[in-house]
Amino acid sequence: MEPGTRLRRALWSAVIFLAVIGVAVALRRIVHLWPILTRGYVPVATTSNPRAAQFVALDEIFARHPILTSVHIVPGLLFMVLGPLQFSATIRARHLRWHRWSGRVFMGCGLIIGSSALVMSFTMKSIGGVNQAAATILFGAFFLYALCRAFWHIRRHEIALHRQWMIRAFSIGLAVATIRPIVGMFFATSPWTGLTPYEFFGTAFWIGFVLHLIAAETWIHATLPRRNAIVENTVVRRG
Repeated sequence: MEPGTRLRRALWSAVIFLAVIGVAVALRRIVHLWPILTRGYVPVATTSNPRAAQFVALDEIFARHPILTSVHIVPGLLFMVLGPLQFSATIRARHLRWHRWSGRVFMGCGLIIGSSALVMSFTMKSIGGVNQAAATILFGAFFLYALCRAFWHIRRHEIALHRQWMIRAFSIGLAVATIRPIVGMFFATSPWTGLTPYEFFGTAFWIGFVLHLIAAETWIHATLPRRNAIVENTVVRRG
């Protein structure tokens, strides 16, 4: 097996794994918010367990903004489900019309996710303070830029460039699934490091987003067509 093939398989395995995490995170948040949306917000009783109190505090941030959080989370669920399907060459080849229509939904969800993330950064308290907010704003803006570039290239029928920018956008969107286990590792090691959520949440966001940006460029480079291959970017039928 060629090194490039092994790399692509490893990246695909990581994408599927992270998408499953992303779906689980979104579903968990939706389940948590549903009673609040239907019956109203009720403050959670305080707990004497300091570690449990940290998780309660995180949930309370979203509970105080259930509508904005739902606007962010529900499209995020669709984004995680549709993302891997959008990059499947088999589905694209056999079901091109479905690929195009689901791509429109995928991109629409992405625009809502990115825009709501920026709004949340300015209107909701960040566990990690300015450090977390800065990471969210910077990569949220890049996420929206990547989606706009992808849309611009597909309108010009530049398929290869469209694909590259969609990979960048999806990778940044998928980073939220990587940030969760990174935060979990910081929580698990906090008794020894002494770090608080305020100190490590922002760092976890920076690590997750940067890793995914590197992964996106690695994927793009690993899947570039060979020079003697037929360039896919020549003729595209209108949908």
